[in-house]
Amino acid sequence: MESALPVWFEITSLVVITIILVADLLLVIKRPHVPSFKEATLWVVFYVALALIFAGLMFVIGDAQHGSEFLAGWLTEYSLSIDNLFVFVVIMARFAVPRKIQQEVLMVGIIIALVLRLIFILLGAALIENFSWIFYIFGAFLLYTAFNQAFGNHEDDGEESGLIKMLRKRVSIAPDFHGIKLRTVVDGRKMFTPVLIVFIAIGTTDLIFALDSIPAIFGITQSPFIVFTANVFALMGLRQLYFLLGGLLERLEYLKYGIAFILFFIGVKLVFHALHTNELPFINGGEHIDWVPEIDTWTSLIVIIASMAVATVASLVKARVDAKKRGHKLMDEVPHFTEE
Repeated sequence: MESALPVWFEITSLVVITIILVADLLLVIKRPHVPSFKEATLWVVFYVALALIFAGLMFVIGDAQHGSEFLAGWLTEYSLSIDNLFVFVVIMARFAVPRKIQQEVLMVGIIIALVLRLIFILLGAALIENFSWIFYIFGAFLLYTAFNQAFGNHEDDGEESGLIKMLRKRVSIAPDFHGIKLRTVVDGRKMFTPVLIVFIAIGTTDLIFALDSIPAIFGITQSPFIVFTANVFALMGLRQLYFLLGGLLERLEYLKYGIAFILFFIGVKLVFHALHTNELPFINGGEHIDWVPEIDTWTSLIVIIASMAVATVASLVKARVDAKKRGHKLMDEVPHFTEE
């Protein structure tokens, strides 16, 4: 039987995480700038190291089950957060957000994401506690999301949503950005700045990703504390990762298939778990289906790491092959002169 984590550890962890987030927010507000490649790399390494230290504490203060669940949950959320970056890049380009304020915009987006995910985590935990059949719905939703991720048409991701189009018609929006300000004065009229539109675009995007990621991590652990901390650690370094990966994201062509496979795998795991704990009267007479295998956390961890590694390596190899082909084509187009 899995033992509970000490209450003092959970409270201390949440206090420390809150302090780190507030410090990060203040740093962004006081030093608005475009981070260099070296700076972004150091911050990403710092947050990854922080997550691994926290995982180590989970192993020591809790047990192997807690530690492995956090690692698997964190890696799942981290991979799904990388998928967020693709959409963030599109949003920044679509609304021509100046690079010098992109850090602040991303930080606000991350805070919105954390608030939304906390709400979904609490709702998800309550549903799981009272309705075991919710795993069927979570599993089916992840299987659908996996299929859409792999084969869906994402060409319209940069288009404005109906909500933003309606807002543009009803609210006066200034033509230009004025730093990170939400309100400004143009020709004596008070108007909202385009930052409001960007925040709404990021917020609605985060809402969609929360719908995907929360069922995914509940397929690994049912502990609300582990679910929330895994989300926090996955999102904390997202801002720096945005500037670090920037142009690289476009080269990771197969990453979406790796993420789709992870969602598919966890969807299958959730359906198996639902069958194993089945209480629905029209399935097996309301009895548990004991012959259905339960996929353990370590298997999930291996599958998640392998999926991301294979997708990333395959993407980089293809990008390199394509670059060589383009190079050969350019060389073929260059006229060659021979001495007669």
